[in-house]
Amino acid sequence: MSTLEKTETKESQKTTAASQLTGSQAVLEALIHEGVDTVFGYPGGAIMPIYDALYDYNDQLKHILVRHEQGGIHAAQGYARTSGRVGVAFATSGPGATNLVTGLADAMIDSNPIVCITGQVFASLLGTDAFQETDVINITSPVTKWSYQVTEAAEIPTALAKAFYVASTGRPGPVLIDITKNAQIELFDYLGYEKCTHIRSYRPAPIVRKEYIEKAAEVINSAKKPFVLFGQGIILGKAEQEFKSFIEKGGFPSATTVMGLSALETDHPLHVGMLGMHGNYAPNVMTNECDVLIAVGMRFDDRVTGRLDKYAKQAKVIHLDIDPAEIDKNVKTTVPVWGDCKETLPLLTKLINKGDHANWLQQFRDLEKEEIKEVIQDELHPKGDILTMGEVVNVLNELTGGNAIITTDVGQHQMIACRYAKFNQSKSNVTSGGLGTMGFGLPAAIGAWYGAPDRDVVAIIGDGGFQMTLQELGTIMQFGAKVKILILNNQFLGMVRQWQQLFNDKRYSFVNITSPDFVAVAKGYYIDGNKISERKDLRGALETMLNHDSSYLLEVMVGKENNVFPMVAQGTSVSEIRLK
Repeated sequence: MSTLEKTETKESQKTTAASQLTGSQAVLEALIHEGVDTVFGYPGGAIMPIYDALYDYNDQLKHILVRHEQGGIHAAQGYARTSGRVGVAFATSGPGATNLVTGLADAMIDSNPIVCITGQVFASLLGTDAFQETDVINITSPVTKWSYQVTEAAEIPTALAKAFYVASTGRPGPVLIDITKNAQIELFDYLGYEKCTHIRSYRPAPIVRKEYIEKAAEVINSAKKPFVLFGQGIILGKAEQEFKSFIEKGGFPSATTVMGLSALETDHPLHVGMLGMHGNYAPNVMTNECDVLIAVGMRFDDRVTGRLDKYAKQAKVIHLDIDPAEIDKNVKTTVPVWGDCKETLPLLTKLINKGDHANWLQQFRDLEKEEIKEVIQDELHPKGDILTMGEVVNVLNELTGGNAIITTDVGQHQMIACRYAKFNQSKSNVTSGGLGTMGFGLPAAIGAWYGAPDRDVVAIIGDGGFQMTLQELGTIMQFGAKVKILILNNQFLGMVRQWQQLFNDKRYSFVNITSPDFVAVAKGYYIDGNKISERKDLRGALETMLNHDSSYLLEVMVGKENNVFPMVAQGTSVSEIRLK
């Protein structure tokens, strides 16, 4: 063989070798091509080949070892919410995969773009009840946008391209890709990674119909009392500026859902508060007074509407949403506007008249004054010696200037934080809305910090929810996420206790919860902390927490039987909202 022939043979062998990848390597190449920089996960036998391959990708992919798979997916959610990118979580088969289910359900209902990659037993063992085998596809199908099992390595690039495309387009949501162990190990001819831009029969953004835009503008221009409700769709659509231009041109009073918080700065002159069960007085009452109700990127959840048969029956309803399934699902619309609000809002803004609804807006402000007098004043500036959750959040606002990312768990502290926290930047409110997952706050804060490491992240958590996932302090300890943990401890499962007080004659059944020494627990994880119970210590303690150069835990003892008001009791109309 000539020298030239030998050289060509060697080059051919190199080319062949370069195009041969294992399935596990193909997974990691896909993540890199999708721009993923951080993965949250927990290894195990069935996903071990991917972790083995990850050893050689440490310079390109950061892996955060969580302490429980539920912590991993909640961290991926927090990352997605603050970065605006797809969050990624790894888990092994069996219990590892099933531990993701709560997070998948949470991400599904709150429209969080997540890709979960789970290991699975060898394809030859599927259906044999092999060790740590579960039918993860059938388990997760109801709580994902798409779930798919890969049994051959060659499927991996296409499957992951689809996964990221489905998770991030249209109404975002979680996707799960289950990969058998043989597919992770197999070598195959890797032809490169091509991002998915189209799937037959999948239309992530509906075609915008000009006639609906024109009809919506006609209805809006005839309104005397227009009212805008906005949700997380504004944030997901990256349409904050388009939304602001819309409401400012029309002069529309605008109220947010829990998930819509931070889409519009809290102190904007047209922002009239939060909707819903524990929302503000004015927007709830005025829902049944407006003549045109304009819903943007929200889904008329039952916590927003109260009794549907008594909800906004006097109003013409215009609903802007990217998901056609939400149109007419709960509230009958007069004009549906399907499409991405970043596209539909500017089209609508062009057609509406410049408006000034000062007298109508003043009616909201008058009701706001009533709420301040009856509820807010006592919550933020209590006369008694016992600290309230509201005053803690109020002082936090003063110290952060409304520029921190706030993650919350679920319960009274969550509603207080949503009611009183100030938000000056988008992607600042990270909470479990539709599913109401206790244990969400701490791991979500970890992910939120990795998604926006240049911002302050404060996790406001109750004493009950904190104990569900406090093991993630170990993740903070090992990887150094600079998360500030603010525990509002009322020694109760507070929201359930409030309902038992109001609706079950104070029959406090199993809501009195005993907690460990949280500061000592934190110190066990080498995290500094403090505990206070007196007002004179509050500001200084919060300043110490915020100024600390790493993670920090502050426990604040608050009133045991304080309630969150206003409140729309279940089964009542939003106009029947209680101030006390």
